[in-house]
Amino acid sequence: MADAPTNPSRETRAAERDEADAPHTADRPPTGEEAELAERNPADPAVAEHEREMTERCARQQGEGRVP
Repeated sequence: MADAPTNPSRETRAAERDEADAPHTADRPPTGEEAELAERNPADPAVAEHEREMTERCARQQGEGRVP
């Protein structure tokens, strides 16, 4: 039954932990055009502020949707 909850094995949890701790890198370096576009389009300060606000809001979340 696909809706039944499962209990991952210790081996699965260990593999997930190893994957989470492994260094993550991009699959390729940016092309020259991508790098140039990134330099010409700096980050919007309003977007950075919104991200900070959402991070703080998530950290203070209470109730059913909270991830421990």
